[in-house]
Amino acid sequence: MSVIEKSQSMSAGEPAKALWISTVAFTLCFAVWTIFAIIGIRIKQDLGLNEAEFGLLVGTPVLTGSLVRIVLGIWTGRYGGRLVYTLTMLAAALATFLLSYAQTYTQMLIAGLGVGLAGGSFAVGVAYVSPFFPAEKQGTALGIFGAGNVGAAVTKFAAPFVLLAWGWQAVAEIWAVGLALMAIVFWFTTTDDPAFRLRRERRAASKSFAQEFAPLQNVQVWRFSLYYFFAFGGFVALSLWLPRYLVGVYGFNLETAGMVAAAYSIPGSIFRAFGGVLSDKKGARSVMYTMLAVSAVATLILSLPAASGGGTGPAFGITPVIFIVVIFVLGFFMSLGKAAVYKHIPAYYPENVGAVGGVVGMMGGLGGFILPIAFGLLKDMTGLWSSCFLLLFAIVVISLIWMHLSVKQLSRQGHSAPVAAT
Repeated sequence: MSVIEKSQSMSAGEPAKALWISTVAFTLCFAVWTIFAIIGIRIKQDLGLNEAEFGLLVGTPVLTGSLVRIVLGIWTGRYGGRLVYTLTMLAAALATFLLSYAQTYTQMLIAGLGVGLAGGSFAVGVAYVSPFFPAEKQGTALGIFGAGNVGAAVTKFAAPFVLLAWGWQAVAEIWAVGLALMAIVFWFTTTDDPAFRLRRERRAASKSFAQEFAPLQNVQVWRFSLYYFFAFGGFVALSLWLPRYLVGVYGFNLETAGMVAAAYSIPGSIFRAFGGVLSDKKGARSVMYTMLAVSAVATLILSLPAASGGGTGPAFGITPVIFIVVIFVLGFFMSLGKAAVYKHIPAYYPENVGAVGGVVGMMGGLGGFILPIAFGLLKDMTGLWSSCFLLLFAIVVISLIWMHLSVKQLSRQGHSAPVAAT
């Protein structure tokens, strides 16, 4: 019996309201989380930062926003998503506003730790939204919620205009005020999720930390984490790496490369909702198989040497047009995979969505932090720009083999997966 069936106190429009307000809130959180992608460039100029210092500044919110997801996911189970989501937004808004007053590099890094809380909101939203929907609709719901990743494109498009008009401090202050207002709207327009209400009605004792983390002993959780490391972490990493790649390989100017990267981010976020729908209709496992297979082919193609814009590259190199087409295909299927991974979690771990979702989200976020660094190291070691796609190809192949062997083992043991995830 589902949480919804156990708790009959929910009005007809409550799930839709919770989903859409949570999605808007996550969009703003994601916009704040990626704010250094724009203002970091001006800060680098103002403080005279070297590349390593700049990389740490930009990566700090990504790192902390990833690590904090598991804690926020557990707190959501204990105290309810409505409260935790609101407090997370307010804390991130305060840190972002204080960022505008930072004068030194150290002060900006400390503020970046607080800004990273905005990225942790994903784990809160997943645990808050999923109990509002039955199993057969959770994929669609979480796919729509996850489309809030488009907030990164909002920052890439809007922040430069604000920065040029009023300075980077104004970007931080406006984004902070917007997020704080969203927190207030969220608190006064939403209700506690059915799972939390049910526990409160029954006065059930909170789980111990040992109980919360018990599912993490299951290797399946870490398999899901690897999928998300590629699907989400790889997607974020490519969003950050594309401008440098297009400039360095094909000689694009920075403005054109930035627009291509922004265009890559938007459909790659929006189609996550479509991935949720497919996961509900076709099964998350089928979507994952398709995503990994297509991604393997796409990353293998992108691993080929690139033909230079002036035609001086190897005869078999891929041209800019082919590169852009294939990278967009890869981004599209990554978005389907992001939704499919989170379709599995409430299906397999309905009582531990916060903890498991937090760990999987943390690993995905860490992918967005680690992979760009790995891309740079591989480029320095090999001299090949396309070496980043060889790394992604290896991750995809390992994921695909691990998934196939696990499915075959389950079939031999006669264990059936939850219907929603098959």
